Amino acid sequence: MILLKTTQEIEIMKECNHIVAEVREAIRAMIEPGVTTLELDTEAEELIEKGGGKPAFKGYRGYPRTICTSVNEEVVHGIPAKRKLKEGDVIGIDFGVIYKGYYGDSAVTVPVGKTSAEANRLLKVTEESLYKGIQAAQPGGHLHDIGAAVQEHAEEAGYSVVREFVGHGIGKSLHEEPQIPNFGSRGTGVKLTPGMVLAIEPMINQGRPEVRILEDGWTAVTVDGKLSAHFEHSIAITEKGPVILSQLN
Repeated sequence: MILLKTTQEIEIMKECNHIVAEVREAIRAMIEPGVTTLELDTEAEELIEKGGGKPAFKGYRGYPRTICTSVNEEVVHGIPAKRKLKEGDVIGIDFGVIYKGYYGDSAVTVPVGKTSAEANRLLKVTEESLYKGIQAAQPGGHLHDIGAAVQEHAEEAGYSVVREFVGHGIGKSLHEEPQIPNFGSRGTGVKLTPGMVLAIEPMINQGRPEVRILEDGWTAVTVDGKLSAHFEHSIAITEKGPVILSQLN
């Protein structure tokens, strides 16, 4: 069942996602060669709590940390540890916040120092595909319009779309209905309605779309060892169109 949110609920979720956005940008600014993923995690937890929220991922289904840090061929759910970031890496930062009983969720992939033209292009196209998906989330449209927009943009650039992981509804739970694949056919799926709040999150691979899970039970990596990128925003569908909740302005 898809739970529609009232205007008041969306306002609270905007406050929640403002904390997400502030923390995301603070962590982005810390990313440089020599920083460990655990240092990023520790800072994120402190900033979330200072902002009045609680980490949404820590303890969720047994996940041990506040943020997910996915480096290079890691697609999602990389666990922060003592790993030092190196010049030329790319790192995906994904996390959520609980505030006044509601959840916010966002992700960004960031270059570490100077990165290759190929890596920069993957990040650019993946972020563009997120905004294509958001723009497709129009009231009266259909759910799979979102995934179709993501898929078209990514595949036109020569990349592949991860199919094992999808976006999701969000509200009083981190993951609500509906699931939002990053692929699909326009004009199919449930009708998009004002009051829906969605976390749209394309994961785009440089090579093949398939992933495998490492022995830690969490970290998903590309099967061919090629780079992956991940961007995510929480959005609300309104009468006037999609509104991004997890941005600073």
